[in-house]
Amino acid sequence: MSSPKCAFSVVAAKPDLNILPLYTEKQKESGDEGMKIFLDSANFSEIKEAVSWGVISGVTTNPTLMSREEASFEEMAGSICRLMGNRHVSVEALSTAAEEMVPEARRLAAMAPNIAVKIPMGVEGLKAVHELGSGEKVSCNVTLVFSVNQALLAALAGADYVSPFIGRVDDLGWDGVGLVREIVEVFDMYDLPTSVIAASIRHPRHASEVAAAGAHIATVPFAVLKQMAAHPLTDIGIERFLSDWSRFKGEKGR
Repeated sequence: MSSPKCAFSVVAAKPDLNILPLYTEKQKESGDEGMKIFLDSANFSEIKEAVSWGVISGVTTNPTLMSREEASFEEMAGSICRLMGNRHVSVEALSTAAEEMVPEARRLAAMAPNIAVKIPMGVEGLKAVHELGSGEKVSCNVTLVFSVNQALLAALAGADYVSPFIGRVDDLGWDGVGLVREIVEVFDMYDLPTSVIAASIRHPRHASEVAAAGAHIATVPFAVLKQMAAHPLTDIGIERFLSDWSRFKGEKGR
């Protein structure tokens, strides 16, 4: 049975998704199979290290992360964009009114071709996304999303990405991963091209759960990325292998 089609016209173009073999039926049909991991950081050393692992497809930043670094915003953003090449970099607009967000977003997007501008959810944000996406094709990541309704409106306004903050949702006693799952289901049902970025990820379990929920992207702090690569049984296994090999060499040398 085919899915119903949304009656609204959506402007956003879906990005390429091709990293991990975990994908939805809609992604299979479109040829965009896979899930991506973005690093949530403005620290150049962290980003450079994560890039060397070959597992991240983008970087997301925010004013809080930027404020922790010593370099200027322009220096940090430029360095990150050059390091990432043609991969995604999200930087945040700080204006609160649409007439101020639009020129700020234009300025940010002009810094590099791989920049997506983070726009805060709200009526003013929707106005800005609609203007930026309909004619100028400035890539927009609507952030601070906390409900399916907000995600739906952002997609219909033309956002390329929506970022539900699952950790903050959990803080209120609600289900952040469940929110991601519901957003993905609605977007799939109506074939909306906007990608879902699971944000505010606090621990490795969050990352695996949003992957199972169908998130197109998870943006994770460097500390969580390191935890994702680790497991105590792996450490025990390596230690045991080395111990056994050392004993074997000792016996052979007698």
